[in-house]
Amino acid sequence: MNYCVVGLQWGDEGKGKVVDILAAESDVVVRFNGGANAGHTVVIGDEKFALHLMPSGAVRDRTWCVIGNGVAVDPAVLIEEIDCLAEENISINGRLFISENAHIVLDYHKQEDRLREEVLGRAKLGTTIRGIGPCYADKVGRSYAVRMGDFRDLDALKPKLANIVEYKNKIFSALYDADPIKTEEIFAKCVEYAQRLGPFISNTTQLLHQSILDGKSILFEGAQGALLDLDHGTFPFVTSSNASSLGMSAGCGVPARLVDKFIGVVKAYTTRVGAGPFPSEQDNEIGQYIRDRGNEYGTTTGRPRRCGWFDGVAAGYSAATGGIDEVAMMHLDTLAGLEELKVCRAYRINGGETKLFPSNVAQLEKAECIYETTAGWDQDLSEVKIFDDLPRAVRDYIAMVEEISKVPVSIVGVGPKRSQTIFRK
Repeated sequence: MNYCVVGLQWGDEGKGKVVDILAAESDVVVRFNGGANAGHTVVIGDEKFALHLMPSGAVRDRTWCVIGNGVAVDPAVLIEEIDCLAEENISINGRLFISENAHIVLDYHKQEDRLREEVLGRAKLGTTIRGIGPCYADKVGRSYAVRMGDFRDLDALKPKLANIVEYKNKIFSALYDADPIKTEEIFAKCVEYAQRLGPFISNTTQLLHQSILDGKSILFEGAQGALLDLDHGTFPFVTSSNASSLGMSAGCGVPARLVDKFIGVVKAYTTRVGAGPFPSEQDNEIGQYIRDRGNEYGTTTGRPRRCGWFDGVAAGYSAATGGIDEVAMMHLDTLAGLEELKVCRAYRINGGETKLFPSNVAQLEKAECIYETTAGWDQDLSEVKIFDDLPRAVRDYIAMVEEISKVPVSIVGVGPKRSQTIFRK
């Protein structure tokens, strides 16, 4: 079986845990989009691993890990993750493969990201200042892009970097009155990066197609969430890559027809980090209760997440555009203790009711949620192993989510550990 796992909300849904579990029966795990602005958390026993670039299958010692061409690679972050895994006696030698066509995030990208957000002020997008957007902008612009394959020829890379830095300095000076960056410093870091990461660089598209021919099971791992998709999310408050399942093929070179099952991950509620519309947000004691119970603070940034009720309109839209077959619902245990729960079944916009997710952010900002309400529960779910052993109120809540979002829930998370996962089938 080949699986693709993506988030159906605004990221942070718990994809890392789902991928880690499915990786137990997968030969290859592929990360196909995003950069170090993503954060997937895997919990093994008492150990917690926060992975930003490494595929979540890295903690499985036999699993091949592929970083596809659609990923914006920050070499410094990747090297740090490799070293952190090594400290836990987890080696990736011989099983990490980085696409030669993946684009590289360098210091000038981070500086550009920071300067742009500062100038935007209150209108800023709320990026993580990791340089991801500027890196993808250079990718589209082509002339000033650097890819992993460039590390194979440092003699050719140095003059290329000099040309890029000259161009960047003109922009930094003219638009932001910022201090210039130096080619020598950037190149020195690239030499170090090439030495550490050079052995892992390969033609990963070819590798994946050969793996399919060899009958290997492949798990494709998306970063962020479908509502942050560059083309189909809440633009401009989105990430800079295709974060839905639609980005899989472009991000690694494998056609969607070779995937047997697309699994969408949601939280039992909804969260969002940074700016942008959020119709079901609860900026009140309910939102704070969810934030505290769910430890809703960013894996990458530590920023508190905005919290609200489950938005069935948004999740249904993401599932439909991504061709999702099944849903994994995480953080169900977080909702324990609330007297009643709500699920958004439709929006009211300009006086009219709609079950369609607006593609226009201005319309979405006007949306008022129309809710279905059901009873909450007080029981601790952390030790439940069988779906039918869940309290009736929990099963009723899941059924409501399924009915509104039009996708079956097949996996339920009742805690952060691998063992705290219920498989319905």
